[in-house]
Amino acid sequence: MRNMRAKTAAIAVVSALALVTACSSENESGDTGGNGSEPTDGGSSLSGTLAGAGASSQEAAQQAWMAGFQSANPDVTVSYDAAGSGAGREQFIAGGVAFAGSDAYLDDEELTAATEQCGGDVVEVPVYVSPIAVIFNLPGVDSLNLSPSTIAQIFNQQITNWNDEAIAADNPDVELPDLAITPVNRSDESGTTENFADYLSQTAGDDWPHEVSGEWPVGGGEAAQGTSGVVAAVTGGEGTIGYADASQAGDLGTVNVGVGEEFVPYSPEAAAAVLGVSERVADRGEHDFAFDLARDTTEAGTYPIVLLSYGLACGSYDDAAQGELARAYLSYIVSEEGQAAAAEAAGSAPISDELRQQIQPAVDAIGNAG
Repeated sequence: MRNMRAKTAAIAVVSALALVTACSSENESGDTGGNGSEPTDGGSSLSGTLAGAGASSQEAAQQAWMAGFQSANPDVTVSYDAAGSGAGREQFIAGGVAFAGSDAYLDDEELTAATEQCGGDVVEVPVYVSPIAVIFNLPGVDSLNLSPSTIAQIFNQQITNWNDEAIAADNPDVELPDLAITPVNRSDESGTTENFADYLSQTAGDDWPHEVSGEWPVGGGEAAQGTSGVVAAVTGGEGTIGYADASQAGDLGTVNVGVGEEFVPYSPEAAAAVLGVSERVADRGEHDFAFDLARDTTEAGTYPIVLLSYGLACGSYDDAAQGELARAYLSYIVSEEGQAAAAEAAGSAPISDELRQQIQPAVDAIGNAG
């Protein structure tokens, strides 16, 4: 199981963003400019197809990234199969796709396999930061305050009715119905599940006695495929509750999460604030920027149920053209323009200028590293 419990502050999250310079020496003539979307000579010479797969939470952002990148590079076709984090990592490790999106960083076994497949360095960088919303469908109720322990007991099926005293205690002004709770979880292996389970593991103590994994550990609830499947199942039921990337919460009720002495609603800003009390995982390679998130922070204004989603690529490719395309596309994704596009389309929190400066050399290494 991954160690996801580090607490030391490592990066500061700021809202100001700067354009990145993504061109390597191989791309200096007629390729793309600073962020992969502004050609240096007024026209892009990039062409070909680039295939990726992975986290369904990134789907809306990927659609925005593909549209922006392909607009500036009309002879390039980028595809992204939002099959889920686990499926994306498997396809990337097997060499089936040139890049992947993942809501959890590669574990040691996966990293070893990916390094072998890439023939050297693996590039792993944060590209998407977003809150995971605890969503519910309860007639007449738009929001609820829930402590970590209460959330854990609901999803562990220890609290089974909406008018339970534990829920009522934190919601004295809400009329709670005498209605059974139906928890909805992901049926597929999912980074969203792993992030949510890690939050419960760090904050709920004995109320969540399960190992952290991308596979849901509790049987007997309702299961659905992908983020969209969970949202559809919660929407289609009554008394249902689930977890999903906040960008897809829609009109469903959402939970204000207990953090310290307050209850915090989800927001991109509150999700990004968690990075300020988290640190980079050590000893994973020069171009690997995996972060351990401090879910049990009591820092005011933080929302600890957060996705830190990654882009995966190889330091080198057998097909040099694939490396060039992957480098240009990931450069656009982490650029100010790309992050703004994702924020508008998916409600994500743009990565900070400081973090961009840290990861830019890793992005530049795509297709160039040995």
